[in-house]
Amino acid sequence: MLNCKRLLLPMLLFLFMNTSYAQTDPWKISAAKIDTAKYYGITVANGMIGIVSSPEPFKVKNVILAGAYDQYGRGRVSNFLNGFNLLNMYLEIDGQRMVVGNVKNFKQELDMQHAAFKTTFDYADKATVTYTYYSLRQLPFTVFMDVSIIAKKAIAINAASIMETPEAMTDVQNYYTEMKPPHATISLLTSTAKSPTGKLLFAASTDFVFAEPNGKQPSVTHEKASNNMHLMKFSKEIKAGEAYTYAVTGSTITSAHNSDPLNEAERMTIFARLEGRERLIRLHEKAWAELWKSDITIDGDPQSQQDIHSMLYHLYSFARAGSPFSLSPMGLSGLGYNGHVFWDTEVWMFPVLLVLHPEIASSLLDYRFDRLPMAKKNAFSHCYKGAMYPWESADTGNEETPVWALSGPFEHHITACVALAAWNYYSVTQDKEWLKEKGWPILSATADFWADRVERNGPGHNDIKNVVAADEWAENVDNNAFTNAAAKVNLENAAAAAKLLGLKVNADWLLVAQNIPILKMADGVTREHATYHGEGIKQGDVNLLAYPLKVINDPAQIKKDLKYYETRVPDEGTPAMTQSIFTLLYARLGDGEMAYHWFKDAYEPHLLPPFRVIAENKGGTNPYFATGAGGILQSVMMGFCGLDITDNGIVQVNSVLPKKWRSVTITGVGPDKKVFIRKQ
Repeated sequence: MLNCKRLLLPMLLFLFMNTSYAQTDPWKISAAKIDTAKYYGITVANGMIGIVSSPEPFKVKNVILAGAYDQYGRGRVSNFLNGFNLLNMYLEIDGQRMVVGNVKNFKQELDMQHAAFKTTFDYADKATVTYTYYSLRQLPFTVFMDVSIIAKKAIAINAASIMETPEAMTDVQNYYTEMKPPHATISLLTSTAKSPTGKLLFAASTDFVFAEPNGKQPSVTHEKASNNMHLMKFSKEIKAGEAYTYAVTGSTITSAHNSDPLNEAERMTIFARLEGRERLIRLHEKAWAELWKSDITIDGDPQSQQDIHSMLYHLYSFARAGSPFSLSPMGLSGLGYNGHVFWDTEVWMFPVLLVLHPEIASSLLDYRFDRLPMAKKNAFSHCYKGAMYPWESADTGNEETPVWALSGPFEHHITACVALAAWNYYSVTQDKEWLKEKGWPILSATADFWADRVERNGPGHNDIKNVVAADEWAENVDNNAFTNAAAKVNLENAAAAAKLLGLKVNADWLLVAQNIPILKMADGVTREHATYHGEGIKQGDVNLLAYPLKVINDPAQIKKDLKYYETRVPDEGTPAMTQSIFTLLYARLGDGEMAYHWFKDAYEPHLLPPFRVIAENKGGTNPYFATGAGGILQSVMMGFCGLDITDNGIVQVNSVLPKKWRSVTITGVGPDKKVFIRKQ
């Protein structure tokens, strides 16, 4: 039986979180009473630039740029870097700097529908100030902050755009340039710096965008505060009752993205400056409207609806079509996990994007396809054939796991996870040209790896020994359930791909697959690994054989495994994905209330103030955990709504909803943008 603590904790947290957040708008998350000591920022991102919010007026916590890695700090491996904080500003009203201590009615709000973060506050009885920033979806390297000041009395303002270099950077160069094309003066505040080892050159540039008619904009001056910070500023007098608006736009890029980042950053800033405020915002909102054509609607549970929108918003924010980069467990919300790419992408986040936006999912697979040669070198280094993907991957595709973590040399199931994503992409899109060009090279090389990786010890004993399990507390074990089952699926899908493409099927692949063992305990429960005897588990392993692997299909066996392993997950210190799989499987088994219990347990104990951002673990403080969001979204899409990826595309299987949900509607599904509905 489940213990009372595990049943009551999510319920109590649910009540607490809802008393703290009266706002249950499906699209907006608001915070009015902000405790700066318990503030976990929320991210505005466009799949390339992530901007993390701050509780301080006109500040952002940090700026993260996808694909920008260098070695420093943790583990002698490639790390994500904080980029130029190009949206930091200041505002002075009648000589008084706007800071936490002298403003009132301070409120912040994330508009997920338009990917905009707004802050509003009052200064004394003199002015109401609002600023909103965007990571522009249509311009992957460009951001925009819009400022509005409503003067209650006549006031004088001084406003500045600040360019500050992160501490880890070296060889800082600061530039200020004025240009005067027709009808405007362009003032470029620009900086460059090298990453810690000198591997990358970072560049960023900003400019003011003024709303004055006929180009009568304020005079802008430049000021150097230090070698690591400089700024440009202007002054303006505003009459009582008047509203004044201005903005800052800026671009940032590195030599990982462009061979000439300095000039490119300035060119892109000039481009944005001359596009103008209205056009920049309109095209940004148009791009997000296209993304939200693929949406999840829950009828009957406003808080769950808002939470699901938040999770989907973050996945959409952290990835983009046409990008050469993939997804990290923390997305673009910070430096967590060094920005590395794990199985988190292919098993937990990729399926959501594949179902709702195959064009984005394609980019995630391009990342793996581009690094297939390195995966082959990795296999060679371990004396295996085929391709062996690294457990942690960054820019090159080399193994980036710190040496103290055994998952680097031993968590081999990642190779099968990449292959599963490749096969599922073909299954959803039915794109044979893609399968031939990119899918087949991945599937065949990974199948060759498993055919060589097994130890052939007789019929039924193609053993896979000495691995770290998907349950990472199980290190250096033999015949791990998830690893073995994922290898079987990899081999079978490679054979299916060969048949589809009219190629000769490697008979050895199927022979190996048939003889990889899935172990059982005396009572018939699937055994996690050869020496497993009921100890606690870090995360789902055996239950993944029912979904997404579909190696176990018997409902009685699925339920037996669920009932056993759901009691092996500790209350704290474990990530959210396990409970999301429990949710999915219970929904498909017809137990909506048990599914709902695990749905809430999967994320509500992980939420952090003031924006309900998800930490990796219950009681954790490292948001935003995009991996967990991916698992929870799958529990709604593939669990409650019953979507299923099959060899012939997306179908809907039997499932049930919790009693309080009247329906779940998923729009924009698959290449044909279908609509699926599950009702009570």
